[in-house]
Amino acid sequence: MDSIVNKTDEDQKGIKTLIVYYSLGGNTKGIAQNIQKILGVDIAEIEPLVPYTGSYDDIVEQGKYEVDNHIKPAIKPLEIKVADYQRIIIGTPTWWYTMAPVVSTFLTSNHWKGKIVVPFVTNAGWPGTAIKDIKAACKGAIFANEKEMRFHSSDQHGMIISQREVADWIMRMK
Repeated sequence: MDSIVNKTDEDQKGIKTLIVYYSLGGNTKGIAQNIQKILGVDIAEIEPLVPYTGSYDDIVEQGKYEVDNHIKPAIKPLEIKVADYQRIIIGTPTWWYTMAPVVSTFLTSNHWKGKIVVPFVTNAGWPGTAIKDIKAACKGAIFANEKEMRFHSSDQHGMIISQREVADWIMRMK
């Protein structure tokens, strides 16, 4: 899969914006694509260099191991330079009460001073400290419009948060 889904120059406010996300089950990707559709900004997917494989339970256990041991798995290079953007919208699923480990890799691989960072997290129960952890990893960033979005744990794509609330949140970024 290509890291760049769509390429545009600037959003309507003249702030060059990039959406960067990681998604395993599709929930975070769906939100990221919705943001991209409404704002018309650039989007890139964080992909692990070695994809997660096995059953869902195998991936959950690997994720727990990585989180517990502060492992930052290697990621594929993005085809864009984060330094070229003023505002970065960062999306992650919640893995063991924090951001997915590949998102941690991405965050610690970039410089955030003076950037506007808009974190959003998806979860099926409790967002944990994911937003707080993103803020800690993005030293020197300015944070805006953070959002937690809950999905049903029994239905992989069933949102508990309303579509209207998500759309209103995205419109506040215009």
